Amino acid sequence: MAKTRPVFRCAECGWQTGKWVGRCGECQAWGTVDQSGPPTSRGVTAGPVSAPARPIVEIDVEEARARPTDVPELDRVLGGGLVPGGVVLMAGEPGVGKSTLLLDVAARSARAGITTLYVTGEESAAQVRLRADRITAVHGGLWLAAETDLGAVLGQVDAVQPGLLVVDSVQTVMSADAEGAAGGVTQVREVAAALIRVAKQRGIATVLVGHVTKDGSVAGPRLLEHLVDVVLQFEGDRHHRLRLVRATKNRFGPTDEVGCFDLDDRGITGLADPSGLFLSRRTEPVPGTCVTVTLEGRRPLVAEVQALVAASTQSTPRRASSGLDPSRSAMVLAVLAARSRLPLAQSEIYTATVGGVQLREPAADLALAMAVASAVTDRPLPTDLVAIGEVGLAGEIRTVSGITRRLAEAVRFGFARAVVPVDPGPVPDGMTVVEAPDLQVALRSLLAPVRASGQG
Repeated sequence: MAKTRPVFRCAECGWQTGKWVGRCGECQAWGTVDQSGPPTSRGVTAGPVSAPARPIVEIDVEEARARPTDVPELDRVLGGGLVPGGVVLMAGEPGVGKSTLLLDVAARSARAGITTLYVTGEESAAQVRLRADRITAVHGGLWLAAETDLGAVLGQVDAVQPGLLVVDSVQTVMSADAEGAAGGVTQVREVAAALIRVAKQRGIATVLVGHVTKDGSVAGPRLLEHLVDVVLQFEGDRHHRLRLVRATKNRFGPTDEVGCFDLDDRGITGLADPSGLFLSRRTEPVPGTCVTVTLEGRRPLVAEVQALVAASTQSTPRRASSGLDPSRSAMVLAVLAARSRLPLAQSEIYTATVGGVQLREPAADLALAMAVASAVTDRPLPTDLVAIGEVGLAGEIRTVSGITRRLAEAVRFGFARAVVPVDPGPVPDGMTVVEAPDLQVALRSLLAPVRASGQG
């Protein structure tokens, strides 16, 4: 009789091997490979089909049409709304506003005539009702259930027959057929697979709330992100009101759209035009500030970068950054010191953004450099000036995508002059640009009156 050899399986992606290894050969995760019993049989015989195959021209596409949620900023990210049978995973840090947003979406769906079931595993039904009262999300078509057992959740689905199901959160639901504690890899995989199966079979639009790890990625097995149709990241600083929703995976729409929301005591509301949140309200120019235009997905946002340069009494001057990528900020400061010969080596430098916006793209490099140069020379930039461009290690200013769209957004907010890379493309009416090939030319626009090199 042949000897049965054990099989080792990765808990993250399901990859199998005949011997134990410390690192998964598929997803490259460490410490996730463990013995899981005898190997699975490779011989599979034909069985009954769930539904006979049909010509593609006979498939009804209306079943996959997205239904708007009546929250335009969320519909923008989803690609039109929630798809019947589609499963959305929304992940974010605790307290960022996931439950508030989804409770509002559930109430709006109920008002539209869609029976909605909101299952909470982290709070009681009474606590959810209190939040619903605060954000005016109470409707007779919205059903609440506090369950942490998978069987009970499926029983609630059978009883209510919802068109929209919200589970908050998938890490709190536990299956009796799976090993481990709630939130473990095995439990999350089993619970998610069961909910997705029910959603597909019954055409229920389903939203699963997920936790995140310390580095901001979705908690649980990587397989969870492969199973669902849409993965949304809910981002925001709890000390600021701005919240961003972006899609990292979307089978029904684009992944380059971003939804902006304003979170306050009365609930969460969409921001169709959030740029004004990222600008300081002042009438006189102040040294150390420069405005740029960033692209969040396909949406241009006008944002302000601030810098403060102060004398240091320490052997190693402090450099701090808020809202900017620290490593990129350090690189821009090093290039600025080397190419412009500004006295930065013995100075403490603090850089920040306004309104809690996170500027991670290289297009903000030039605005950061000009803000620091303005601070160290104590010369304010013109209030109608924006700076757009990536700074290289040689001091050159490189072009970035969507300059025309960025300039059009700047014109809409009243800015009339811009420092941009060479050959920026079409320039909108009302905008005068200075084409700067390197930092020295860009800084001359700071130290001398801005002269037009092109105007539309």
